[in-house]
Amino acid sequence: MAVEQLLILIKPDGIKKSLTGNILTKLSEARMVIIGAKAVKVGKELAEQHYYHLKDKPFFGELVEYIQGKIYGEPWDRVLAFVYQGEDAISRMRKIAGATNPEEADPVSIRGAYGRITTKGVYENVVHCSSDPAEAEREIKLWFKPEEIVKNIYDTQKIIAEKEEKIIWKQK
Repeated sequence: MAVEQLLILIKPDGIKKSLTGNILTKLSEARMVIIGAKAVKVGKELAEQHYYHLKDKPFFGELVEYIQGKIYGEPWDRVLAFVYQGEDAISRMRKIAGATNPEEADPVSIRGAYGRITTKGVYENVVHCSSDPAEAEREIKLWFKPEEIVKNIYDTQKIIAEKEEKIIWKQK
């Protein structure tokens, strides 16, 4: 068994339905280690990059708005992003999450218990789980900076970035 990492997102509908605790409890059954965690207000570019493989689908626009939480508004217009690590993490966590289509998901899975399909056909399936190791790496690098993960999981390099705009805490 190989040690793997994957990205898990608790989507805006999971946050709106106050399911964060329930989802994390269910995910903890796999005995994985969280090595990265943060709340993210998802911009259009990040949403489009995350779902790039679905860009030619007729529901792409609704999907982008869904992950941005636009249909829910404040304070549910965000996701909770996690990087989990463990033995066979991807297959084990995807089993707990359930099938992408909530109607096909095992009723005891996260998506089976809490998901639904909107009248527009968008799967409100409350969580996202990386599908395979290559996709997990792409997604983790998209959602997290190396310093936001407590363990070095991919090769990194140090650079000197000049004229980089940053927001910092204001000094009193």
